[in-house]
Amino acid sequence: MAQSVARSAPVIAGLTAFTMVAFAANSLLGRLAMEGPSIDPASFTAVRLMAGALMLWLLVTARRGPRTASKSGNWTSAVMLFIYAAAFSFAYLSLATGTGALILFGSVQVTMLLSALWAGERPTRFEWVGLIAALVGLVYLVSDRLTVPSPLGGVFMALAGIAWGIYTLRGRGTADPLADTAGNFLRSVPLALVLGATLIAQLQLSAEGLLWAVTSGALASGLGYALWYSVLPHLTATRAATVQLSVPVIAAVAGVLVLSEAVTFRLVVASVLILGGIGLAVFGRRR
Repeated sequence: MAQSVARSAPVIAGLTAFTMVAFAANSLLGRLAMEGPSIDPASFTAVRLMAGALMLWLLVTARRGPRTASKSGNWTSAVMLFIYAAAFSFAYLSLATGTGALILFGSVQVTMLLSALWAGERPTRFEWVGLIAALVGLVYLVSDRLTVPSPLGGVFMALAGIAWGIYTLRGRGTADPLADTAGNFLRSVPLALVLGATLIAQLQLSAEGLLWAVTSGALASGLGYALWYSVLPHLTATRAATVQLSVPVIAAVAGVLVLSEAVTFRLVVASVLILGGIGLAVFGRRR
């Protein structure tokens, strides 16, 4: 997959856009599950990771055999994946959606940019301007719904963002995105099961909650993360950080289409800032 992507910039752009849609769908599914709540956070995390692991294992097995996935990936990335998934679920028990999105994506950007600077990567002026414009748009998008965050919820969401940023950075060097993602998901399952067993007293399950968790894990997470891994080697850390700021816009549009939320002037202005900033960062880099 990585080799075919490398030959075509439009393919890279298309896969990146599709991946951002998957991430936004993941956020929407998580909200649907937690708002009820139709499932407890530990169970949602466990089912989500198990569904993703099963889907990816089936894909890798069909391509290379059943032992490939178990030998791929690594424990460090798996732990980061688990921390992200668990912290994200628990954070939304006490955070408003807008506040959580701001903390999550802010933490991701800071983590990836600091890593890029530490590694010697120097963003161009266009990339800096694009990133700043996108961040301003994100803050403006959620500012009318910001509330004073729960300290514990804020810590959980910041932890989720840091873990996702590290997981993303580690995925930039993978040679086999699908197999490595499958291996990471498989390794994360025991961690999620231990968490679920520890919090068995808080167990809460429903058919609806299980449906959201399975869909989130198998489609939005498993396949989405595999595609993300496949395009990461062709993005700078700055670009990878910036394009993820499109997720709140896509999620907001999904809320309009799926949940019948109103289209507001704030949404339109924020979308222009975020998407315009991403355009500057992605296409404005000098050769």
